[in-house]
Amino acid sequence: MIHCEGLVKIYKTDDLEVVALQGLNLTVKEGEMMAIIGNSGSGKSTFLNILGGLDRPSAGTIQVGEWNLLKITDDQLVKYKRDTVGFIWQNNARNLLPYLTALENVEMPMMLSGRLDRAYAKQLLEWVGLGHRLNNKLQQLSGGEQQRVAIAISLANKPKLLLADEPTGSVDTQTSDLIMDIFRKMNKELGVTVVIVTHDLSIAGKVDRVVAIRDGLTSTEFIKRNPGLDEVGQGLQEIHEAYVVVDRVGRLQVPKDYLEALSINDKASMELDGDKIIIRTPRQLGE
Repeated sequence: MIHCEGLVKIYKTDDLEVVALQGLNLTVKEGEMMAIIGNSGSGKSTFLNILGGLDRPSAGTIQVGEWNLLKITDDQLVKYKRDTVGFIWQNNARNLLPYLTALENVEMPMMLSGRLDRAYAKQLLEWVGLGHRLNNKLQQLSGGEQQRVAIAISLANKPKLLLADEPTGSVDTQTSDLIMDIFRKMNKELGVTVVIVTHDLSIAGKVDRVVAIRDGLTSTEFIKRNPGLDEVGQGLQEIHEAYVVVDRVGRLQVPKDYLEALSINDKASMELDGDKIIIRTPRQLGE
């Protein structure tokens, strides 16, 4: 469903250039349900915006289904956003129109695409457990209920790819579990590929795969449904393998936090051990 290689995104102003993605490599299979985690500024939201057609990549390769998002035209981008991808924001104000009912909100994307299907809109709200709230306006719904309406809206035009930006970030644990159960149900019953951006490690046990984005450059994959992930918490670096970039003259670009963990500053000791390269703090004379 998704294949990106060497993906780069650079934001430019008159006197400033910010590199948000520095060569990201990632593949997502059709029908997969996965999470992307990373610290603020790591590039995960930039990546999600590119997948959603909300931002244009600067360089590299990014293919979503039949669409090449690096070369897509403006007219094709409209069709891509309307038919291929559904988007859920953490901020409900970006998902919903407050003067419409829950049902009318779900019907709106259908109307904009010329494919109004009230029966399917009602079915979506039934699926997210809001069949009894069809005619309620937003002020009559809790935050968790509004987020479930947002999930129904994102599926209104039957997308192949569902993107969620911190979908459980503003709800309690019980509602978070309910929302993740809904994602899994939609993933299984509709076959939609689900990509969730989050900083919540507890979600890791509820998806097929977790990928960590670091500094907009490396992608690090966790073992599928790692049973110890919730307990690891801040010990994240202990259970994953990172990729480093090799430049054109053969130098390795090692993540800064790895070097800091070993107190490596200006130089390091390196040796070849069979099929491994070992990097460590420089040995002192006489060791």
